[in-house]
Amino acid sequence: MTTGLIPGAQPPEPRPDSTLPAQTRQEPADGAAQHTDNRPRSSVITARAAASFEPVGRSVASARSFVRDTLQGWGFADIVDDAVVLTSELVTNAVVHAGTSADVLCLRSEDGVRIEVADHYPEREIPLQNAAVTMGSPDREGGRGLQLCAALAGRWGVEYTPTHKQVWFQLELPQRPVGTRAAGPSLPADLLPLADGRVRVAVVQIDRVGAITAWNEDAEELFGYTTDQVTGKPLADLAAWPHTPGTSTGVAEALQLSRWEGSYGIRAATGRVVPVYASHLRVRDTGGEPSTVCLLVRDHERAVLQTPLRATTGDAGHSGDGKSTDPFEVFIGSPAPDDLDGLLQRTVERARDMLDADSAFLLLATDDETELEVRASTGLPSARQRFARVPVEAGPGRYGSARMPAVHDDLTAVPGAVPLLDGTGMRSVVTVPLKVEGRLTGSLGVAAEAPGRYSNEEALRLQFAADRIALAVESARLGELERLRRGSLSFLVEASDLLAGTLDRDQTLALMAQMTVPTLATWCAVYTIADQASEPYLSYVLHEDEELIDGIKSLLSKISPPDPVPTPGARVWTAPAEVAHQAALRTSMRSLGLGRPATVSSGIGTTLATAGAVGGETVVLPLVARNRVIGMLTLGKPTDEHFRQEILELAEDLSRRAALALDNARLYSERTAISQSLQRSLLPPELPQIDGVEVEVIYRAAGEGNEVGGDFYDVFPISDGAYGFAIGDVCGTGPNAAAVTGLARHALRLLAREGLSGPAVLERLNSAILDEGARSRFLTLLYGELRPQPDGSAELKVVCAGHPLPLRLRQDGTVEAAAEPQPLLGVLEDLELYEQTVTLDPGDVLLCVTDGVTERREGTRMLGDDGLADVLTTCTGLTAGAVAARIMRAVERFAADAPSDDMAILAMRVPGLHNV
Repeated sequence: MTTGLIPGAQPPEPRPDSTLPAQTRQEPADGAAQHTDNRPRSSVITARAAASFEPVGRSVASARSFVRDTLQGWGFADIVDDAVVLTSELVTNAVVHAGTSADVLCLRSEDGVRIEVADHYPEREIPLQNAAVTMGSPDREGGRGLQLCAALAGRWGVEYTPTHKQVWFQLELPQRPVGTRAAGPSLPADLLPLADGRVRVAVVQIDRVGAITAWNEDAEELFGYTTDQVTGKPLADLAAWPHTPGTSTGVAEALQLSRWEGSYGIRAATGRVVPVYASHLRVRDTGGEPSTVCLLVRDHERAVLQTPLRATTGDAGHSGDGKSTDPFEVFIGSPAPDDLDGLLQRTVERARDMLDADSAFLLLATDDETELEVRASTGLPSARQRFARVPVEAGPGRYGSARMPAVHDDLTAVPGAVPLLDGTGMRSVVTVPLKVEGRLTGSLGVAAEAPGRYSNEEALRLQFAADRIALAVESARLGELERLRRGSLSFLVEASDLLAGTLDRDQTLALMAQMTVPTLATWCAVYTIADQASEPYLSYVLHEDEELIDGIKSLLSKISPPDPVPTPGARVWTAPAEVAHQAALRTSMRSLGLGRPATVSSGIGTTLATAGAVGGETVVLPLVARNRVIGMLTLGKPTDEHFRQEILELAEDLSRRAALALDNARLYSERTAISQSLQRSLLPPELPQIDGVEVEVIYRAAGEGNEVGGDFYDVFPISDGAYGFAIGDVCGTGPNAAAVTGLARHALRLLAREGLSGPAVLERLNSAILDEGARSRFLTLLYGELRPQPDGSAELKVVCAGHPLPLRLRQDGTVEAAAEPQPLLGVLEDLELYEQTVTLDPGDVLLCVTDGVTERREGTRMLGDDGLADVLTTCTGLTAGAVAARIMRAVERFAADAPSDDMAILAMRVPGLHNV
């Protein structure tokens, strides 16, 4: 094997970007020929590594090691597994099936990694241009390389020359997982990536209780808050999540550590989450007061702060000075990862390297030891198994070897022996248990693609390593569980407070979704059920990426909703993932011309993105309140992801609280609707049109949610061009006063239309109020009858029973009372009332108000009758509507506080001769 590493080398010869095979001419091996580079101009090759492998079976493992070491050296651990799997298949095709040597070239750019595998097999058919490409069957031993390229690579292709066939694939870098640290090689200045604008480093200082004491200009620029806005507030309040994603340490806990480095989100002043990479250092001042200095940069600029990993020690059992080292560090290396996920990942990588395996995996046992949960793997095609569970001992596919070491020479002969490896191409496997004090903690396994690779000797070596780390793994697992329990309790307390703070149904639905995304799930959908006879209705959809919400909503609307089963707990719902997969497959086939033409080509990306968003595990939790299923809470993960059992248990607790809050909001909405409907029935219908008289009413009921109170008004026709009008005030406000309001208004209409005079109408109304007994309330009332006259004036006969006197505004601006006060209703049994006649000349205005207007207060000041008269003098020449609006405006401006009493304003105006 020959290798060469050329950091910062010039880009190699251009390769076709098409995914179909393309015929090219042979080029000099040294790349001297010059061509037009058809790569995107943003792609700069920063390093390359090349190697040649002889046509022997062991070259496949050597090629895997070469690619793995190269990519890890470049800091691209995120894509190592996929790159190794693809390289293994392509090199196998060359050295095993074609029987020629294989040339492997790795190219690094800021966009990702391109790997080219070439063989020297000239005796093959060169495909014709535009000919259909046959991938072959996935069950065949050979030919799987292209299928894997299509499945795992972002771009790939095949190139032919008379003496070479070359297959290339490109892997884009995914978003860096939280807490990842990596270092790259030195680069010439002209190859360094360009940056837009200056790099800002936010410097934030936190006191001993976690409150912000210092906030520099870069922090203001990054997050939009000024120093005054954040000083004294806990930094944890600005964090986007209760705990740092991907780590076992919460933000508040991280601030108490002597040093911490990792990623989390800060919610900016705009409401958007800014992913940041942070470096925390705990210090103390000269007085001994501790504080924490936090340096924050945008997550994609993490290299500014990121600390490279220190080199680990070898596996030797003794240090250079002859002293024995910790057996744990002998296997894991030093320093050991300080979080459970890091520890497990380091474990599987060391186990794979120790036995020269193609993959390794580690599963942790649940509390009852009946299931094993996948927590770390390497060398497998993807991380789709993460958090998936397999039974320890159940059924034909039992994982019965979990409690004892086990060696499988060929998994194809024992289907289902290791469910995690089904469909991965692994043939031989050795698994050993992780035990603490005889109790099963987990299972560690390594696997190879070739059969018969492992014996009892390898099992003993792996068991010895597992014994070294079992106690550390169990301790870290228990610590993670305790932190999860504390975090879950805090989460549920906060959720309960938020849900209890609203009785609005739509807001409750939004809160339910926002509390689950992204803390518990990647996306969420809430179905509601109106009653037992109704079908579930999709009421709310949320995804952590807002651009995918519409696609998920459209997808779910095409699927029958889940059955409203009242059984508690989460149950898996496979329909969304299946439908999304089918839709994506149809879209991909149309884009390749293998199906019906796509009517809207722009929808291809949307369909594929939606399929990826809902392609993982989806669970449904019933929303049960008062022994009735009122809806379902649906939680989902993106492709190849599963839920942890702890998350599902937390979601179940949340669903119970959310169901009660949603049902309370429903009951409140129903009762509010009933109350408003009854209140509206107490209001008069539309005002009648009276020839020769303008009428305008403004009504304001005191109290939130009240449309009718103790004040009321009415204008209605009587007969022969006569109209009745009334404005009154029942003692008190709210529903009790509104009940008397309804009695008074309907009694007035009935009695007036019987032809009774004004005093007779009010006397009978007085008797009706007294008949109510303990429910009766006294009532002030201004009642009158209006008759427009042929000369353009209007004649009014009024009775003012204890009510604020009506005011008459003449055209010359003078204001005078238009009636005399008489006893109010509902107090005395025998009343002697009389009516007074008032004539409104053209241009005159009659203003009637309730005491909520005249008794408007600001401290010790009160508007009063005189203040109302002063405002009315400014209304000369205004229409009735303008007069009423000016009076209401003056009343509202008189005091800053909201009115505490009901208010009604009735304005009637006889237009002047020039207005007729």
